Amino acid sequence: MRNALIGTLAASALTLAIGQANADEHSIKVGTVAGPETDVMQVAVDIAEREYGLEVELVEFTDYVTPNAALADGSLDANAYQHEPYMQSMVEDRGYDFAIAGRTFVYPIGAYSEKYDSLEALPDGATIALPNDPTNEGRSLILLHNQGLITLNDPSNLEATPLDIVENPHDFDFREIEAAQLPRVLPDVDMAFINNTFAQPAGLSLDDALVKEGPESPYVNIIAVRAGDEDREAIQQLVDAYQRDEVAAKAEELFKGAAVPGWKE
Repeated sequence: MRNALIGTLAASALTLAIGQANADEHSIKVGTVAGPETDVMQVAVDIAEREYGLEVELVEFTDYVTPNAALADGSLDANAYQHEPYMQSMVEDRGYDFAIAGRTFVYPIGAYSEKYDSLEALPDGATIALPNDPTNEGRSLILLHNQGLITLNDPSNLEATPLDIVENPHDFDFREIEAAQLPRVLPDVDMAFINNTFAQPAGLSLDDALVKEGPESPYVNIIAVRAGDEDREAIQQLVDAYQRDEVAAKAEELFKGAAVPGWKE
């Protein structure tokens, strides 16, 4: 009787373990930044559930740092909010072991002003707000360099900061601010570079930007995972569900042309 009971318990434990493994493979957690990008991801989630039976729990964040920390510690299976240069900077700075499972959209960054309607109208000494996260700050400064308003010591450095400015003929005052706070400080500065993630919910359109990235931007957003998970079946099902015309149509509806599908040639 005792041996039979042990055998029954062992079999039950094995069945439970197999069931849990199967459940884990058909249920994943994905991090997004709260706002329209989450709404776009929801379309992919609906497709993945409909076609693959994949259960996706979306976890929303309000900053750019925590989603990678959560991915690294296993709280998430994937996140979809960052471009490759930002991910690589986090890998180098924090030792994360991440990989790219698929591409999503290019969200061009733009510079906005409530006081001036052109770059030429900016006065000497103007206060310019920059996102303080790695690469996006350099992304903004490179745009100013390309417009001839400042000179960087290395305009190819994606992680440039104001310390890398060697010429500032207009004596601009640069303020480094958390990306999510930039729309709020816009009335208090002369110009602010704002990622579309935060610009669109604040009612800002790229059409109104004084300067913006063109379609040649290398900053394609990605679905990031821990290294080794990029070929995982559930992850590939999510990527396939995301890279659909339905998802692109939702992005067009929400971003009004300010989200370019990064998986299409």
